[in-house]
Amino acid sequence: MAEQYKVNGMTCGGCSRSVTNAITKAAPGASVTVDLPTATVTVDGADAGTVKAAVEKAGFEFAGAA
Repeated sequence: MAEQYKVNGMTCGGCSRSVTNAITKAAPGASVTVDLPTATVTVDGADAGTVKAAVEKAGFEFAGAA
């Protein structure tokens, strides 16, 4: 089931790609969709801990469930 998370600091397409790549590297096979206007990431196939670690490793702030 897909979960939605708030990620602070994403401002452009490059940010979106960085977050997407970090999550898919941490959880191969996960489905990741970024919505820049709402600063949310929808992830199917990875738990919150994995997403949090990947987002923070990419240099962004994981702000929990959206």
